[in-house]
Amino acid sequence: MPKLRVHDFSMSVDGYFAGPDQSLDHPLGVRGEELHTWAFDDVAPLDREVRDAGNVGVGATIMGRNMFGPVRGEWGDEDWRGWWCEDPPFHHPVFVLTHYVQEPIPMDGGTVFFFVDDGIEDALEQAFAAADGQDVRLGGGASTVRQYLRGGLVDYLHIPIAPVLLGGGERLFEDLDGAMDAYEVVEVVSSPAVTHVHIAKR
Repeated sequence: MPKLRVHDFSMSVDGYFAGPDQSLDHPLGVRGEELHTWAFDDVAPLDREVRDAGNVGVGATIMGRNMFGPVRGEWGDEDWRGWWCEDPPFHHPVFVLTHYVQEPIPMDGGTVFFFVDDGIEDALEQAFAAADGQDVRLGGGASTVRQYLRGGLVDYLHIPIAPVLLGGGERLFEDLDGAMDAYEVVEVVSSPAVTHVHIAKR
């Protein structure tokens, strides 16, 4: 059965998934990019293997509006097309949670951004249909993943813990109303750069 998976959602040692003061200049918050250096800077074989596994068998992605871009409120005439270049890394349908209707945005490489204004369950239903039997990846940010965790809809999480102290920012594991009781840690592996924690529904 297709699953909803969270991958590479890096966390600092003090529990933050994004730094403080997110902005156009700091989309991951101040120093937030330090959480992800394990995936890009001289990647160790273990880290490469775990990172690449996050893309295997995925046919669609869901993300929150903040992960798509900094635009708030009505879309209006804003020409924003996401944080990425004209060829985003997804290469499949991406469903963006929003409160405001927006026409789909086709991009190079097969990525099409669809905007869903009818809640997380509707977005998940559309994503599973588009994935055509493959899994769906939940891209974040933290508030979006929290919503799906509270709904008991996430099947698997890969949480890399980076050796960084941010001192502030956005947390994932809070205000979950006991949702994590349905999950267990199934594997922990480490490289010199990061510790990979794998969590699955019981």
